[in-house]
Amino acid sequence: MRSASDASCLSGGGTMGRFMRERDWRSTAVGPVENWPQSLRTSVSILLESKFPMYIAWGTEYIQFYNDGYLPILGSSKHPQALGISTRETFREIWPVIGPMFEEVRRGQAFGYEDFLMSLERNGYLEECYFTFSYSPIRDETSEVGGVMVTTTETTARVIGERRLTMIGDLAALASQAESESDIWTESANILRRNPADLAFCLLYRATGAQSFTLEQCGGLEKGSSGAPETLDFEDGADDAGWPLARLISERQTVFVDDVLPRFGPIVGATWPDPVQTAVALPIGKPGAESLYGILIVGISPRRALDEQYRSFLSLVADHIATGIGNVRAYEEERRRGEALAELDKAKTEFFSNVSHEFRTPLTLMLGPLEEILKDSENLAPKHRDDVAAAHRNSLRLLKLVNSLLDFSRIEAGRIQAAYSPVDLAALTADLCSNFRAAMDAAGLQFVVDCAPVGEPVYVDREMWEKIVLNLVSNAFKFTLQGEIEVTLRKADGAAELRVRDTGAGIPAEEMPRLFERFHRVPNTEGRTNEGSGIGLALVQELVRLHGGTVRAESRLGEGSMFIVTVPLGKAHLPADHVAPDQT
Repeated sequence: MRSASDASCLSGGGTMGRFMRERDWRSTAVGPVENWPQSLRTSVSILLESKFPMYIAWGTEYIQFYNDGYLPILGSSKHPQALGISTRETFREIWPVIGPMFEEVRRGQAFGYEDFLMSLERNGYLEECYFTFSYSPIRDETSEVGGVMVTTTETTARVIGERRLTMIGDLAALASQAESESDIWTESANILRRNPADLAFCLLYRATGAQSFTLEQCGGLEKGSSGAPETLDFEDGADDAGWPLARLISERQTVFVDDVLPRFGPIVGATWPDPVQTAVALPIGKPGAESLYGILIVGISPRRALDEQYRSFLSLVADHIATGIGNVRAYEEERRRGEALAELDKAKTEFFSNVSHEFRTPLTLMLGPLEEILKDSENLAPKHRDDVAAAHRNSLRLLKLVNSLLDFSRIEAGRIQAAYSPVDLAALTADLCSNFRAAMDAAGLQFVVDCAPVGEPVYVDREMWEKIVLNLVSNAFKFTLQGEIEVTLRKADGAAELRVRDTGAGIPAEEMPRLFERFHRVPNTEGRTNEGSGIGLALVQELVRLHGGTVRAESRLGEGSMFIVTVPLGKAHLPADHVAPDQT
């Protein structure tokens, strides 16, 4: 009978301390505790008191001792029977790997590895595991190596998690970068094929109807084989002959297929030699959508349990593929919508151009006779003279609108030809403003024109500048019922700056962002007339842009508005083939 001091090395140690104290060591190769060498007693005492996973393989038979921290590594298949028996028996599945290492340690050589792959049978199946460990010699009283001290930590969760996270990251990048749906199917399959350790095989089926699917991509199986049919058809809720996926189609639920081996025979992936037993089929689609984009079928690793982490990983894979397809389809829909709008805009521009031409011809033919009649107006009765004058006045107004539409349609179609020449912009602007003097006086408005010489010629298209000035001043006149209108021209920061300010109705703040939109008119604004096509300011903006300049507006409701046009000096910003010499 051993004394208390003989067994003192087994004191403490939690669960494994109790197991060691209860173990009948006389039936093992190391014999009773009182006969253990002091080196073994000391090593076992250190092992039991350590909170770090530790393991001792003692003697030529490598008899096993381990602590509480080592229990998860052994698993339910190896503990507690592993205590006190040979490592060769407990770890027979990896003995060809660790056996030579142990022999080297007994010759005095230590070993250490990080994230080392070992396939352990510890939970009823051969399992993919990774460890960072150190094998160190334990010297006995004769200075010979009496055993192997193993300190280890399992890194399986981290290694597999990083591998899966990399794959999810690749799918996420693809979902944001792919330009076509074909790219999504092809590149998704390539990404899935790079992880055969988790996905023994993969099948990507694209929906071709509510109940029919076509195999787009596959990996690990031959296309057209029993496990990878080229089409899947589900009618009236019936399962396909190969894959039982009717519930997936009807309920959008993930389906687990646990009888892969009897259904399709042995399917062996690229990483593990064991045949696949289980597959998972996942719907690929947008949540809440009536139809699926497709189906993903993957073979589960025969060396990993299909736990919650594994299932979440597969769900993320299917979700990212669906996101990629959804993004591409949304982009394609937006592109088609943009093309349709562009076609509509082109048709509208052509329509306005054609209509403008059609309107201008009869208007010109009308104006000629009306002007001839007005020249001889003294022979007309007063009533007829007033009627003819009104017809002439409104014909001119209509012709102005038609010309504006025609100008705008030319700009839109890129057919307008500008001829930029150096002009005295102050004199030209003042001359144009003089056309409004009589109208301003008749309306009782103060009209201030202050155009200071710029000091150098400004390159503008004279006709375009005329349209800019006339549109802005006539617009100010239209919405200013009292007060004043001021037109100024100054040189400012290497540019000529035209300002047209009025004390008119002003513009609501919410309408300012849309002020230069085509055909947009500010509603409920008091003015002299309600005429207009809503393209005057849009035309001004386009004409200013053709000069490399900018136009902006400032306004306060009820106080008035100011439009500021800035045109760069010089001609470096203008196309050289459109710069003309000075014109009289």
